[in-house]
Amino acid sequence: LEQPVESGGGSVQAGGSLRLSCTAPGFTSDNCDLDWYRQVEGKQREWVAKLRPDGRIGYGEPMKGRVTISEDRLRDTVYLQMNDLKPEDTATYFCKTQGVNADCRIAPRGQGTQVTVSS
Repeated sequence: LEQPVESGGGSVQAGGSLRLSCTAPGFTSDNCDLDWYRQVEGKQREWVAKLRPDGRIGYGEPMKGRVTISEDRLRDTVYLQMNDLKPEDTATYFCKTQGVNADCRIAPRGQGTQVTVSS
């Protein structure tokens, strides 16, 4: 599996929205989960959302109710729609394949896309 590529980050004011994209070639054909995380330098990463091959979805507590994960299987792309953003959402957001398939777990994470939310 190739390294995923994220895009869509930027700077917004509190209350604004962003839509992040993660293109992870092969993740659908290898039946991988696709997870979004975020990390602030010097702090532990936080889990944001998961999309399973069977379509089940999970959301982490930090952004639950404000994010929606969706996919375009033909493009091996997963989207993260983020609404009502808060300054504490400022972080680097990255995606990573996970799952039962070992190839999914050992694949590298993406380099991430920066989200900055100002008050």
